[in-house]
Amino acid sequence: MPSWCLEPPPPLLLEGIAQFNSGEYFEQHDTLERLWREETREVRRLYQGILQIGVAFHHLRERNYPGVLKLLRRGLPRLRGLPAVCQGVPVAELENAALAVHEQVIALGPKKIDQFDLSALPRLIVV
Repeated sequence: MPSWCLEPPPPLLLEGIAQFNSGEYFEQHDTLERLWREETREVRRLYQGILQIGVAFHHLRERNYPGVLKLLRRGLPRLRGLPAVCQGVPVAELENAALAVHEQVIALGPKKIDQFDLSALPRLIVV
């Protein structure tokens, strides 16, 4: 496991996760983008992955089918290869939940995306 995954989550990550969990996906984008841009180590993949998955959820709430798929397909690969938990973030759980959202969105298709149960969107519990 990389040493940076064992570090405690930085304050901006905790702020972004709180925004993510409260459905403030646009705000979490801005918060995590600052963190991602400042970071030079590979942990930046974690920040960018969460950021892009959150933006996908914003598009889902707006019923923007292409936007949901585009951002999930960008964010999910950023999480692949990271440890199951990194900086207290349950990466594997987020990846699995986002994959499930991706599958549900594809199954609904663009004409039925409004039937997606937004209350089923995952939250991140830092461990």
